[in-house]
Parts: sequence; C-alpha cells; structure tokens
Amino acid sequence: MHASSVPGQKTRRVIVMAERLVASNKRIRRDYEIIETVEAGLVLTGTEVKSLRAGRADLSGSFARIEGGEVWLIDCHIPPYEQGGYSNHEPKRPRKLLLHRHQIRRLIGRVSQKGLTLVPVRLYFQGGYAKILLAVARGRGKGDKRRRIEDDEARREMKKALRSLKG
Repeated sequence: MHASSVPGQKTRRVIVMAERLVASNKRIRRDYEIIETVEAGLVLTGTEVKSLRAGRADLSGSFARIEGGEVWLIDCHIPPYEQGGYSNHEPKRPRKLLLHRHQIRRLIGRVSQKGLTLVPVRLYFQGGYAKILLAVARGRGKGDKRRRIEDDEARREMKKALRSLKG
C-alpha cells in the first residue's frame, strides 16, 4: 500500500532539481582557502539570461561586496547576447545577489574578520533560475600555495605506490 493511499496521511514529494553549470572559477581552490559557501540568486536582465543559457560567462577576477545591506557581484563578465541589439546589457556591470537577511548578516560578520573575502565559485541554472555559489574564503600566500602543491604531489605518489603494491 502506498503512503499516499493511507487516509489522513500527507505525502511529501522530493523534487530533484537538475543543475546546469554555466561557469566555474577553477583557480579558487588554489588561490583561496574556502571556509564556508552560500548559494545566492542573481538579478539579471533578459539578454544576460540568454547569454548565460548559451553558456557564456567568466568568473575569473570577480568578487562579491556587501554595500548598504545588499550583496553585489562585481567584475563578473557576461558577454553581450549576439541577437540582443540595442537592448543589450553592460558586460561587467555590478549585479545584485539575492539572499535572505539572516544570510547577509552572517556574511557581514564573517567578512568583517581580517583577511576574509567573498568570491564566486560557480554560476549555474537550477530549476530555471540562475544561481551563484559564493565562498567566504581566505587568500593563500605564495608559501601556502607551494605547500599545497607539494602535499598534493605526495598524496598522488602514495596512491601510485599503493596501486603498484596491490597490482
């Protein structure tokens, strides 16, 4: 007997939203130590949405800033839509991010700590809406990056040695 056929019992449907990646910032994990991530919506114009649906965006060099209780995405390049005509958008204009007040307050508290910043990790469509994954991150110094590369290489060598012993 299905749960839905039991009288008086409410059913709960779980809807899995497919995520379609538009752009990702691949250098984030190398240049920053990610502390926390948060998903935000984007306020976009029609030509920006069409350009994103065509899979065109560049997150490199972009960051988020909190101004006047609102979060803004700065320096994210969304190229003009080819069939846009006179109604096309400015490619690097600041874009407002949609977050709940409590999320913004939490981000303000986190970013106010010395050395922390907001950087976009990836831009994608989920359930028809454009979303961006923001990370509260701490920049890595040159020595930290080198140490991480050495650790990664050592880890790869250990895996390779274990495979050769098993095989």
